[in-house]
Amino acid sequence: MKVVAWNLGWLVLLVAWMGPLPELAQVSFAAHMTLHMAVVAVAAPLISIAVAGFRWDPVKRFPTWFAPVPASVGELVIVWAWHAPGLHHFARHTVTGLVIEQTMFLSAGIWVWLSAFGGPQPRSQSRSGAGVIGLLLTSMHMTLLGALLVMSPRKLYSHHQSYGPWDPITDQHLGGAVMLIVGGAAFLSGGLWLTKDLVAERHFEREAAGVTQ
Repeated sequence: MKVVAWNLGWLVLLVAWMGPLPELAQVSFAAHMTLHMAVVAVAAPLISIAVAGFRWDPVKRFPTWFAPVPASVGELVIVWAWHAPGLHHFARHTVTGLVIEQTMFLSAGIWVWLSAFGGPQPRSQSRSGAGVIGLLLTSMHMTLLGALLVMSPRKLYSHHQSYGPWDPITDQHLGGAVMLIVGGAAFLSGGLWLTKDLVAERHFEREAAGVTQ
């Protein structure tokens, strides 16, 4: 399964980066957000889960650099900064901007997911608990940003034009919905998965303690 997750994660990145999305994102916010979610909510968790626990897992060697809550805060800063109109325009209309943006999105995504799932296996309860908090915080800020984009009554990015059957405002609202649903759900699911493991581990420890007594 680790091999499958690794290969699938890089395949998603290949399709996202080499397909039509980067070009469509120049005029469509929904295309940009689809590209963004493919990187941070699909490819990043697949790659991170594949690496987690293996000998090249960086969390084992640098645990303080991969603290889940600081990673979540760092990811928040990166995501919100690149959705400011100036940086967003820079990434949509220059190759340099696109490369920097996408590299930072992938790095931030892997930072959060690997902080939550990486390290010595099985994970300690403290790291699992911090991982739950980090992923839920990320889910919350993704949901918040998506909701703000959905509810905005005006076009936030002047370079976006009508795309397909949608006018620029509808396209922006659609992009916000993609972030709200896909991003929020992906990170929430990761947090709930860690919560399940944490509860199961505590239940096992209580049973073991009861048998010992």
